[in-house]
Amino acid sequence: MKKYYILTAFLMAAGMASYAQSGAPYHISASYPIESSGGYDYLTVDSSSDNLYISHGSQVNVLSKTTGDSIGVIKTEKDVHGIALVHYLGKGYVTNGSMNKALVFDLKTNKVLGYVPTGKFADGIFYDDFSKKVITCNGMSKNMTVIDPTADTVFATIQLTGWPETATSDGKGNIYVNNAEKAEMDVIDATTFKVIHTWPNKPGSGASGLAIDRANMLLFATCGNKMMIVMDASNGNIVTTLPTGEGADGAGFDRQLATAYSSNGEGTLTVIKELPGGKFAAENVTTKQGARTIAVDQTTHKVYLPSGSFKPAEKGSFRPQLIPGTFKIVVVEKS
Repeated sequence: MKKYYILTAFLMAAGMASYAQSGAPYHISASYPIESSGGYDYLTVDSSSDNLYISHGSQVNVLSKTTGDSIGVIKTEKDVHGIALVHYLGKGYVTNGSMNKALVFDLKTNKVLGYVPTGKFADGIFYDDFSKKVITCNGMSKNMTVIDPTADTVFATIQLTGWPETATSDGKGNIYVNNAEKAEMDVIDATTFKVIHTWPNKPGSGASGLAIDRANMLLFATCGNKMMIVMDASNGNIVTTLPTGEGADGAGFDRQLATAYSSNGEGTLTVIKELPGGKFAAENVTTKQGARTIAVDQTTHKVYLPSGSFKPAEKGSFRPQLIPGTFKIVVVEKS
């Protein structure tokens, strides 16, 4: 199979952690077409099963992550965005942006079990294993909804000063959220659900994707100015900044490989490998235009990216329009 990759060595400014060119290229190993229509946003891979969940228009497509075959479809009324899984309860949660709700579904049957109200335009979502709560990022109301998944009720609301894009946690009682409007990292106590720290992510401009290395307490945030910032999750200090491609949006982290990823809408994947001594090895992998969000399988170490073919953006739209029938999932892995 033809391999698509470009190796790039980046030079860092004095005083920052340095990193060198990696010797292990990545390549596109598969492409899974999805024929249904509509836009797309987040996707989530279940590392404990064969399921891959993709937000697409007003539904979630469930594919086999191994073959790309359709396993099922979770339909709703309006736009879907993020997907979170709560395995011990056998339930999943989907943010329905303009419905201001989170859909609840059964992990075994994909049957819709109900909805939980959220703030305005629920977008990013994740399950915090410390508090055992599902948390949504609500852009228009500039807050976060904390859902108790045992009762499927709202447990708390966290008010912020700007729109929250994506959140993650350290599993020890701290929740981190990219406050994209304020270009800062807000830290939330996962016991009280109150903001306890506000850390600037400069020189990053805003932030979208966010991933964490819990072992080394490092946050990886993709920013709008073709940059990934690496932040010390214990104090908010910027460890270093890494160049990415244009349209950097999603971020992922492979725990076993100690590797961070930035998915860039221009059609590249920035791969950042942690090395001893505060160094990083970096390479850019050519993917497909529009592959701006990401899911990393912690078991197989494969990376999943949604893409398609596009026509120019319509007036008033900030993204090019996906051509119906061209949507696909691109699978990237190490050679």
